[in-house]
Amino acid sequence: MNFQEAKEFILNKLKNELKPRLYYHCLSHTLDVYESAKKLAAMENITGKDLILLETAALYHDSGFLFGYCDHEQESVMVTRKYLSEFDYTDEDIDIICNMILATRLPQNPKTLLEKILCDADLDYLGRDDFFMIANRLLCEWNEHGHEVSLKKWYHIQVDFLEKNNYFTESAIALRNEKKNQNLTQIQTLIN
Repeated sequence: MNFQEAKEFILNKLKNELKPRLYYHCLSHTLDVYESAKKLAAMENITGKDLILLETAALYHDSGFLFGYCDHEQESVMVTRKYLSEFDYTDEDIDIICNMILATRLPQNPKTLLEKILCDADLDYLGRDDFFMIANRLLCEWNEHGHEVSLKKWYHIQVDFLEKNNYFTESAIALRNEKKNQNLTQIQTLIN
């Protein structure tokens, strides 16, 4: 596997080809998920080939936004299958990466530890101090893509989402659950 070349390829593609109206699903989101996945992987003792597969999945997980807004996980799988063999990833490696990407589809349904880590990394921001700023980017993106939502309705959507979200790894639970619950309480206070 030539991870470094696969990484440079997709980051350049995302930087140069993503639509500018993707305020949330942009290059910074991919990099955020990548860093979160690496942090959780270290806490979960993931190393070697498994770490490379996880890092690759994090970098490619939203690459489908290069081609459209709907069903982006499936599009991301298509991008992954199209390009990773060029970087000496085996069919088995690509299958593992694609399964990780598909596990991030909402509602998340990860089966393996690597899938659980990627799912937790993808929603890491729910339990961070920058939650409101990032959630606002998603609201702006929704409004740009035909999902017109008022701020009040958005807060209700966020309450529902935070109440239903569960982190899957012990590491993410320990790292993010308390702040996620604080963010939930803060939104509920805003609504009331």
